[in-house]
Amino acid sequence: MDSRTADDGTAIRRRRQCPECNRRFTTVETTSLSVVKRSGVTEPFSRSKVLVGVRKACQGRPVTDDDLARLAQQVEEMIRALGSAEVDAHEVGLAVLGPLRELDEIAYLRFASVYQAFESLEDFESAITLLRAEREPTGREPDPADLPAPPARGNGG
Repeated sequence: MDSRTADDGTAIRRRRQCPECNRRFTTVETTSLSVVKRSGVTEPFSRSKVLVGVRKACQGRPVTDDDLARLAQQVEEMIRALGSAEVDAHEVGLAVLGPLRELDEIAYLRFASVYQAFESLEDFESAITLLRAEREPTGREPDPADLPAPPARGNGG
């Protein structure tokens, strides 16, 4: 009779009618999404696990809980859009990188350094160089070369 999405698009509510008695009833259909970890263990996808990992990277950054909730929702939507009932944990991590980079570049570097197992300063330098090269000219952070020089300090004597 009638179908509508519910729960941020993760479920479909259907209004139905029994062909025998003509009574109406509602069903809710959801899809399950499982994550396959490196160990081979499969567990249900969890937005809260995404939030925990991203929250650590955002510690001390100007990122709100609402920002994090939107990011977790974006990640889940990207994973569901893959159309598979099972995804590798690696895919979840990749799905986090893009939205996190848009949200906060420092948090992105923190997350990427753990997720991509940075082992040296060169790994950070490469990631920063890539960020700078791909940053739009109207990026949020000004180029340090364009900032005024700090005032000279006297000896105070």
